[in-house]
Amino acid sequence: MNSFLEFLRGVFRDGFNTVAAWPTWKKLAVSAAGTAFVAITLLADIPSLHTLQQWSMQQGSWFVFSFFALYVAITQFPIPRTVLTLSSGVLFGPALGVGVALAATTVSALISLLIVRRLLGNWMRPRLAHPAVRGVSHRLHKRGWASITALRMIAAVPFSILNYVAALSPVPALGFTVATLVGSAPGTVVTVLLGNSLATGADTQIVLATLGLAALGVLGLILDTRIPVKP
Repeated sequence: MNSFLEFLRGVFRDGFNTVAAWPTWKKLAVSAAGTAFVAITLLADIPSLHTLQQWSMQQGSWFVFSFFALYVAITQFPIPRTVLTLSSGVLFGPALGVGVALAATTVSALISLLIVRRLLGNWMRPRLAHPAVRGVSHRLHKRGWASITALRMIAAVPFSILNYVAALSPVPALGFTVATLVGSAPGTVVTVLLGNSLATGADTQIVLATLGLAALGVLGLILDTRIPVKP
């Protein structure tokens, strides 16, 4: 525990010293970007289903591309994606709805990973060699995809936050992307089907399936921690 606290103190100290050494223009630019990020997260509203349906009628067959872009853009921020996934089922039906939502989820996660790594990856990478986190870092590098897959199955784990955290770990981008696709698929399918069935009322089996996915994700994490990692 003391070693981990030392690691955290070192990260915050190095971060403060790094920012303090920045030129004034960079400090102002990053402060403005950070303020905008927080403002968008707190104040931005996801378009209602009624609004999305109006846009769909106005744009016709092109709306699927607009919806995809909107989904990817909104989920760059720590805003729940459930409403968008449900809307995908209502707007596009089961098959296309699943395809659009799952593709947007995967692309969004990869973009978030690459952006955060571009901004902080080079600075964070050498600090992952600290003894307090070296073991976890090694596990994420060797088999991070397994943890990501399991965590994606747990609805309570915020989508965007997991993207940011994974970006600061050594998990390979390809493994992260595939794990996101596989781990997000069951929950996305269930949510899209739920959205598609809204007109006839919620299906109890879908709710039970969601709970089952969460339990499966927790079980996957437990198994992953018990399986040894090759050096």
